[in-house]
Amino acid sequence: MAKRVQADYPAVQWWCPQLPPSPAAAAALIREGTQDWPAQRMAVVGSSLGGFYATWLAQQRGCRAVLLNPAVDPARDLAAYIGEQSAWHDPSERFFFRPEYIDELRALESGALRRPEDFFAIIAKGDEVLDWHEMTARYESARIRLLEGSDHALSDFEEHIEEVLDFLFGQAPTPPSPTGS
Repeated sequence: MAKRVQADYPAVQWWCPQLPPSPAAAAALIREGTQDWPAQRMAVVGSSLGGFYATWLAQQRGCRAVLLNPAVDPARDLAAYIGEQSAWHDPSERFFFRPEYIDELRALESGALRRPEDFFAIIAKGDEVLDWHEMTARYESARIRLLEGSDHALSDFEEHIEEVLDFLFGQAPTPPSPTGS
């Protein structure tokens, strides 16, 4: 995604920070990092727990959001994981998920979508971590691409990136003509 945005939309400011384990600290980092961005021109993309955070931010700021297999009730789902954990993207990286993070997640719940037209959810029936029924119910008023297979990581994301970019930026950029005009 970063490579495509940088190549096709060079004027777009790309920001993809590593979020801390604390949901309150993650929300503060997101809020601080985007506070000066004009909501009508910004967008957010989030996967899994990042989809929960993206929903929260889009609800707060009124911007567009793309959600990739978004967590719907992470306070419930992560309560069983209190203690030392390994990072999903790098199992050698460890962090501690504290009990108070459950309440921090609850504090970020954002309710019904106020502007469903600003949300696009890509949901895989083959997600081995989250329930696709629950995801589609949460985002039923939004645009949804329901995938018959795939997985939690959306290993086939490359097949969907054009639709994501179109939702975020309108139609895909026109490549320059061979004559440069």
